[in-house]
Amino acid sequence: MTAASAILLIVYVVVVLLCVKPLGLYMANVMEGRPIWPLRAGAPLERWIYRLCGIDPAAEMGWKQYAVALLVFNALGALVVYALQRLQLWLPLNPQHFANVSPDSAFNTAVSFITNTNWQGYSGESTMSYLTQMAGLAVQNFLSAATGIVVAIALIRGFARHGAQAIGNFWVDMTRATLYVLLPLATLLAVLLVSQGVLQNLSAYEDVTTIETLAYQQPKADAAGNPAKDAKGDPVMQSAITRTQTLPMGPVASQEAIKELGTNGGGFFNANSAHPYENPNALTNFLEMLAILLIPTALTYTFGRMVGDTRQGWAVLAAMAILFIILVNVALVNEQGGNPLVGRLGVDQSAGALQPGGNMEGKEARFGIAASSLFATVTTGTSCGAVNSMHDSFTPLGGFVPLFNMMLGEVVFGGVGTGLYSMLIFAIVGVFIAGLMIGRTPEYLGKKIESFEMKMSSVAILVMPFIVLVGTAVGVSVAGGQAGVANPGAHGFSEILYAFVSASNNNGSAFAGISANTIFYNTALGLVMWLGRYWPIVAVLAIAGSLAAKKRVPVTSGTMVTYGPTFVVLLIGTVLLVGALTFVPALALGPIVEHLMLRGGSHG
Repeated sequence: MTAASAILLIVYVVVVLLCVKPLGLYMANVMEGRPIWPLRAGAPLERWIYRLCGIDPAAEMGWKQYAVALLVFNALGALVVYALQRLQLWLPLNPQHFANVSPDSAFNTAVSFITNTNWQGYSGESTMSYLTQMAGLAVQNFLSAATGIVVAIALIRGFARHGAQAIGNFWVDMTRATLYVLLPLATLLAVLLVSQGVLQNLSAYEDVTTIETLAYQQPKADAAGNPAKDAKGDPVMQSAITRTQTLPMGPVASQEAIKELGTNGGGFFNANSAHPYENPNALTNFLEMLAILLIPTALTYTFGRMVGDTRQGWAVLAAMAILFIILVNVALVNEQGGNPLVGRLGVDQSAGALQPGGNMEGKEARFGIAASSLFATVTTGTSCGAVNSMHDSFTPLGGFVPLFNMMLGEVVFGGVGTGLYSMLIFAIVGVFIAGLMIGRTPEYLGKKIESFEMKMSSVAILVMPFIVLVGTAVGVSVAGGQAGVANPGAHGFSEILYAFVSASNNNGSAFAGISANTIFYNTALGLVMWLGRYWPIVAVLAIAGSLAAKKRVPVTSGTMVTYGPTFVVLLIGTVLLVGALTFVPALALGPIVEHLMLRGGSHG
């Protein structure tokens, strides 16, 4: 790692950690309804929302009622987003007169945005009208993020309460998370982004004539819209020239802000956060990375505060931070080392020489290797599909890091809310294993961990690898799955595996080497996103209800300490054990074998 990379990483981690306590304390106060000034100032609006929607804020819900409200609310959101796409040609705020989106793509996108995945099989600037972007996609960026937050808060209440039959009111929690947390932060970030040159308007696109003629190569598509391939299986390229460039406009900054803060991902433009209108310079790049981790890290302090022991939150944060720092170092070292074949076959004839300057392929020059590798680790450690470089162009082990991040269940640091409640599920499994080892009934935060909690924890953890491995197996076996792959061999397998891992973990980033806007991928990934989001959520809410009803167990000399170094190591070990044992065979067929081929001098 270079000195500049080390400084960037240190500064970034320090700034993130400095924000943990103040924001975490603020969110705890908001979700507990304490009389802080933002709640007092927003009380009239909050009461008006409750009256308009017929909500009794004093009425709390059991876990089943909470889960039903969540599922119904999100299903209605999917219908609205689907309808906006299918009708956008005849709706206002469509200056480019974009056509209605096809049924399969509209289905995929609707599911994608309500599940906080933001997977995009389409090019945003040539597909979605301003109305669809604002009233559909941006609104769901807020609501899907708030959904993750309220599920985490419900689980925290399960630990904090005893002998209770309720875990809160879904409608109150959603209102407060959106009104007092997401909206103010997103507004502030949007203003900062606009000040740095990020677009925010409703103007029509502008056509300009370039000074020079641009000649370029582009993949040729077959009649079905899939990449055409030659006899060897390589993509067929065709030449094209142009002297005209269309400059897209639109309400970019407002969507970019909540896209990062809500760990949503996606992008107003096809190039995502590599586009200069979304991410113009090093400062905006740093702000966007900071926004991605701001709420997930702060929620660990919220957790500690609400259960009455902030050491518990710091322990969870420590486990997340250790895994994050290890993985970002793996990415940095491999991307800065580069491709050994470049040194051997071209620039440097000495055996084993690395690529001079590192692997800049697929990266923006204004960010470089360090900021690109850090960005990739941050976004895939959370459920944020934003990218400022093409993961498909990373070295095998550099690309392994984003993939492995997601395979761990995105708990490093995880998405808004989802990272915390997923890590707490791993904590439950960890203390259960520790209890079995010493022959004592497992306890966590004064609650006995019994068979029901373990069954639900198993459901929450195992559903993701199940749908990933089944989906990948289907994808590599059927013609529809194989047709979208631009690269043969191990790298092509990695592209399919990455797509299903990204969808099931509600991340949304792509390896960028797969054509996913097909009926097969739109349908398959849509189903995977739905199952990967709501199956674990229902299990988590069931655990919350069970824990809330339990009485608190007194602390004794035999009670396991769940805030010290031993517990942090146990938690990390549990996360790695589940991730490693589940996905090692799949990884061996993809990035690992590709790395061995590269080191052995193979071009395959």
